[in-house]
Amino acid sequence: MSIGTRMEPDRAEGQVNEARAATFAKAAWGFLAYNALVIVWGAYVRASGSGAGCGSHWPTCNGDVIPRPKSIATVVEASHRFTSGIALVGTIVLAIWAFRVFPKGHRVRTASVVSFAFMMGEALIGAGLVLFELVAHDKSAKRGLSMSLHLVNTFFLLASLVLMAHFASGGRALRFKNQGFARWPLVGALTGMLFVGTSGGIAALGDTLFPATSVGQAIAQDFSASAHIFLRLRMFHPVFAGCCGLLILGAATVSRTLRPGDPKVLRMSQIVSYLFFTQLLVGVTNMGLLAPIPVQLLHLVVADSLWVSLVLLTAHTLAFGQDTKPLTIDANTTTTAALATEPAAPH
Repeated sequence: MSIGTRMEPDRAEGQVNEARAATFAKAAWGFLAYNALVIVWGAYVRASGSGAGCGSHWPTCNGDVIPRPKSIATVVEASHRFTSGIALVGTIVLAIWAFRVFPKGHRVRTASVVSFAFMMGEALIGAGLVLFELVAHDKSAKRGLSMSLHLVNTFFLLASLVLMAHFASGGRALRFKNQGFARWPLVGALTGMLFVGTSGGIAALGDTLFPATSVGQAIAQDFSASAHIFLRLRMFHPVFAGCCGLLILGAATVSRTLRPGDPKVLRMSQIVSYLFFTQLLVGVTNMGLLAPIPVQLLHLVVADSLWVSLVLLTAHTLAFGQDTKPLTIDANTTTTAALATEPAAPH
């Protein structure tokens, strides 16, 4: 009796130097953390009303290549542009680095290119906000739409960055086919977070432009027929968050139920659940305290952490079974051995 084994080929051909890949992975994770800080600082720019600190000039600041600190708003906005510029350069460096370390067709290469595309999107949206003066105290619907677009693009940027780091660390490629029911709760939770993030951005904008002096006044603002559209939409954010929470908890439960032998799925599903309840607590606190800037920023940090964790849960769950091997016995009998462990090194 002879046994033949047929391996499913990887997308990439050739081998990867483990030491170089490990160094790249560490840099990619560090770059993800750096971008999270840049995003939080960008939220501070909006919350503090410093978006017009450089006037309607871009990429210069008030017409100066090297900005002069005319006000606190100028310092805040200029520093955000500087840190964002470093992030843009960083994506270029990582993309070039990925092409040097990983072979043609490797998923890390793809993720690096996608990351650069979304980083360019961030830069263009930011430039548009400044050039069209959709900053500071602007209350137009265009600003609301651009904020929503900005947030969705930011979520996709974070997703591409975390997947790049994950793949460089040995994570297997995502597979959507033949995953059965496992994929749908995750797709629903990710989509729900995009909607919740968008409504959260509008709610935060309403808090910034129309600050209330009491919880009662804030509620009255939300239900007033003459209230600004940002305030009237703000009341829906907690509803969307609650519904999305059910999707997130459901996705976490389904993932660990369908992948009981994968400790990474179990760990990420637990992290996702803990982060959701933390976000719920921070959100209630934010409303009760009338959205002070520090709590707004904490709310954003937890939201981004929840999104990144949900992306990683998806990556681990949908990669399960990647290394399934059909074992052919006597050329007539076929059995399937599902391997649940990940490879020791990226390839």
